[in-house]
Amino acid sequence: MYDVVIVGGGPAGLSAALMLGRCRRRVLVCDEGRPRNSASRALHGFLTRDGIPPLDLLALGRDELKAYAVEVRQTTVRNISRRPGGFSVQMDGGAVDATAVLLATGVRDRVPDIPGAAECYGTSVHHCPYCDGWEFRDRRIAVIGSGTSPAGLALSLRTWTDAITACTNGSRLKAPHRDQLERHDVGVRDGRIERLDHEEGWIRRIVFRDGATLDCDAVFFTGPQHQQCELAQALGCEFNRKGTVTTDLLGKTCVPGVYVVGDASRDVQFAIVAAAEGAKAAVGINKDLQEMSGLALKRSA
Repeated sequence: MYDVVIVGGGPAGLSAALMLGRCRRRVLVCDEGRPRNSASRALHGFLTRDGIPPLDLLALGRDELKAYAVEVRQTTVRNISRRPGGFSVQMDGGAVDATAVLLATGVRDRVPDIPGAAECYGTSVHHCPYCDGWEFRDRRIAVIGSGTSPAGLALSLRTWTDAITACTNGSRLKAPHRDQLERHDVGVRDGRIERLDHEEGWIRRIVFRDGATLDCDAVFFTGPQHQQCELAQALGCEFNRKGTVTTDLLGKTCVPGVYVVGDASRDVQFAIVAAAEGAKAAVGINKDLQEMSGLALKRSA
């Protein structure tokens, strides 16, 4: 019987596991080994670890857990169901019981369905200017709208460079958005995109279906995201209109004993923020476990 099973071994899950381990809780971390940012060459904005390869950061985190006897398994959690006193967690290779469950499964970006985009993703095709904008400062950047307007992201990227072109990929751009882009010297290309020409992941140009081209050094894209897994939905968690799980400030959901942190619950999707959320959720979980054991002062009437 584990005190907590954590599903997801990214910054949020590992941070929560570290804090819970220090609380002398019996913790199991289940992770598939396919983090959202695995394609990225470097992780940025994480104090003391700026520029570290994402997988190296996770390896350091897992190594720190050994001192607190936190168990880590590379496995896929298939289902979580209620049982007396907690939950049964079914995974590849068997099932375990837990008093509480923390979901830190994150979200998955939908890379534009354009030939060459997947090959460049994480090298010269990105979605977050805060994570990768600095590396392309003062360079030529194209912004592609993939099911959404590129206008907002294109304007945001003007913080990093003056050479921005918004590509609608055949979608209609609202007149006020077009006017605002023009006022800020952001070019607009309306044609459908045929492919991204690149050399070993480094984009060289966008080729449109009409034969026109656009030379650029990087592409940033906007588009929908989706939950990495459906466990939160299956457990009955509430979702907000942005498609993320509704929680309180410590990651507690509407389902007793179920907590969600990281990109699956918040809209500021930085690794360092996810790590902070994991630590906060660990405190909330530990306090709830203390209360269940009678180790918390009863509230005055």
